[in-house]
Amino acid sequence: MFAPIFAVCAADTVVKALLGTSPVRLYPFGEAPEGVAKPYVVWQTIGGNPENYLGQRPDMDGFSLQVDVYGASVTQTRDTAKAIRNAIERHANIVRWGGDSRDPVTQSYRYSFDVDWWVPR
Repeated sequence: MFAPIFAVCAADTVVKALLGTSPVRLYPFGEAPEGVAKPYVVWQTIGGNPENYLGQRPDMDGFSLQVDVYGASVTQTRDTAKAIRNAIERHANIVRWGGDSRDPVTQSYRYSFDVDWWVPR
């Protein structure tokens, strides 16, 4: 019932070099702890559905995820987004580049993209 984004990204050596290992700064539900070190990544499920059949239970679930990368600089944010992209693309499809922005209060840089992920049951 859940896309394995954390397991896939946490197993990637480039991602771990950027996001750490204890903990890996990749957080579900679109929320990171207050004061977390940058860069960090949040993700959330924004849609999806099971692969339904008439004669049997679904054997696959589809998920749409939004991934948001935050960093202290443009370079840090983009490098982290590339690492996450490279780790994910071996397992799922990126379907939208969401763009980039800078938070006026925290001054954090943000890059966003969406992923469609099919997970066998």
